Amino acid sequence: MSELVGLLFDVDGTLADTERDGHRVAFNRAFAEAGLDWEWSVDLYGQLLAVTGGKERIGYFLDRFATRFQPPADRDGFIAGLHKAKTRIYTDMLARGLIPLRPGVARLLREAREAGLRLAIATTTTPENVTALLRHALHPEAVSWFEVIAAGDIVPAKKPAPDIYLWAMERMGLAPAQCIAFEDSHNGIRSSLGAGLRTIVSVSSYTQAEDFAGAALVLDHWGEPGEPFQVLSGDAGNSRWLDLDRVRRLHAA
Repeated sequence: MSELVGLLFDVDGTLADTERDGHRVAFNRAFAEAGLDWEWSVDLYGQLLAVTGGKERIGYFLDRFATRFQPPADRDGFIAGLHKAKTRIYTDMLARGLIPLRPGVARLLREAREAGLRLAIATTTTPENVTALLRHALHPEAVSWFEVIAAGDIVPAKKPAPDIYLWAMERMGLAPAQCIAFEDSHNGIRSSLGAGLRTIVSVSSYTQAEDFAGAALVLDHWGEPGEPFQVLSGDAGNSRWLDLDRVRRLHAA
């Protein structure tokens, strides 16, 4: 096995549990701003998460749930406008500190950076969402910690397609054997495994019952010295929180 060089991170659900009380709330506020009576409940949003990408999710909702609604002639432009408003609302929520990082995230990122490992983002969310989360929840200069931020529509096929991971590794000049991925969802691990990456999963509020076959390790979160993780699948050895040593061992296993 090659030496571990690169760590590739999903964002929503992985770095922060953003979906239920972040993106969902922002979508609903954007709909209200536009004069729409749509309300995505917690349960409905869980169903919509089967579709990756915010614009794609709105389109799916129109096709499957809002079938009586007649969108404007420029349907794509209508969807894009709603999504732009949602992104504005969501990034404002981040700026106000309403969406914290998950346990262990800041610690592990700093460990990896201090060890000289190369970091990248591979996500379906928009670049604005990524940079706002990193700046406001991690560190004002945290965007610069990541060599590549592969996000949004940078590739045409979103997760579960492997394209976003392949694009990030190509830009970094790394092979899958030199990297490990961090995910939280079934679509995410299908994407990372499809790109040939060993993958560590930390389930989020919407993904606890999903299938993570093929994961190197499945945890409830990454853990902290005072907040140990729970192992849901795989071998964490004697570790009580995910540190760089355990990540290296999982990569080499």
